Amino acid sequence: MDTVTETHLDFDAAYQRLKDVVRRTPLEYNERLSAKYECEIYLKREDLQIVRSYKLRGAYNMISRLSEEQLSRGVVCASAGNHAQGVAFSCKKLGTKGVIFMPEITPKQKVKQTEMFGNGNVELVLVGDTFDDCLREALLYTQAHGMTFIPPFDNEQIIEGQGTVGVEVLQDLPGIEVAILPIGGGGLAAGMGTYLKQSVPGITLIGVEPEGAPSMLTSMTNGENTTLTDIDRFVDGAAVKRVGDKTFAICREILDDMLTVPEGKVCTTILRLYNEDAIVVEPAGALSVTALDAVKDQIKGKKVVCVISGGNNDIERMAEIKEKSLLYEGLKHYFIVRFPQRPGALKLFVTEVLGPGDDITRFEFIKKTSKENGPALVGIELKNAEDYPALLQRMQENRFEVIEINKDATLFEYLV
Repeated sequence: MDTVTETHLDFDAAYQRLKDVVRRTPLEYNERLSAKYECEIYLKREDLQIVRSYKLRGAYNMISRLSEEQLSRGVVCASAGNHAQGVAFSCKKLGTKGVIFMPEITPKQKVKQTEMFGNGNVELVLVGDTFDDCLREALLYTQAHGMTFIPPFDNEQIIEGQGTVGVEVLQDLPGIEVAILPIGGGGLAAGMGTYLKQSVPGITLIGVEPEGAPSMLTSMTNGENTTLTDIDRFVDGAAVKRVGDKTFAICREILDDMLTVPEGKVCTTILRLYNEDAIVVEPAGALSVTALDAVKDQIKGKKVVCVISGGNNDIERMAEIKEKSLLYEGLKHYFIVRFPQRPGALKLFVTEVLGPGDDITRFEFIKKTSKENGPALVGIELKNAEDYPALLQRMQENRFEVIEINKDATLFEYLV
């Protein structure tokens, strides 16, 4: 394959550089998923990496190749969390100073982990609402202080380091036929994808990113790297407004398919991996497994690798993850309910409107005046999504006026 990637990327050299630094993560056969999708599914467990994500590979690969003079001045990076931890670990290992810029919304767990891995060698700066905001600040700081910027994905040495995930996969599973690769900025997909494409004739590479931040898919559709104006930040490890120019050029060439998955479905995957496989993943780490439903016909009977890219999930997010999953699965619904002005209306709602498997999870009156209640905000969790039409019918039959908040995005955001 005659591509620009072959000229610049030496994955075997990167593998030798990293093999005594990074953890060789397991490639695990998953019996549950294999039976469900009628194929052989293997999970590449980068959530078990030293910093709980593959990002250490690219960061160390680049920083370890800086000159002594560059190392003496220090390095700067911008990251939503995982790249920051990789840079922090590398700074400590190589004895250089790092200044790490992170969005203000970065989960506390990732901030604390970055401080821990840096162990006195890094300074953290929390700024901006998105990765792209803090990236601008980091670049300005780098220039002002004469330091070296360590990009999270759009750099050949970073791409080369991430590609060592593919080197390990191929050593463990020479017969791989399909690889499903999570995409944020595109560094992992570009590196791992290039190595596998060069090494395995006929392999199918599938890229997957969150529905609320489809920067790679949009760029491929437009035929040029495109900056999104708005993104959903929930899948924080993969929510970028613009992928890398280098990673876009590579991914456009090597990926056989590119798709997106809803954030709510990602949450369902997180819960199932935890409950059924005892695997703790962050939202970006669940992308590849979440995509399996969309490609089930394509992968049937094949050897498939899903990259679990990271496990830095803050326990404080679990309530939000469960909520998003229930909403996506049609099991959680919110209403504004105007109760009939007659005695026993609330009791009637509980005894006649709710089904045997339905639970009220939220109930609060919306105040009209200090002395008078207005309608109520009611949250109901169903046992089965198919029970919803019958619930609505019972509300109508018992003369309860309702507004379905789930169907009104503005109202939902305001009230829920």
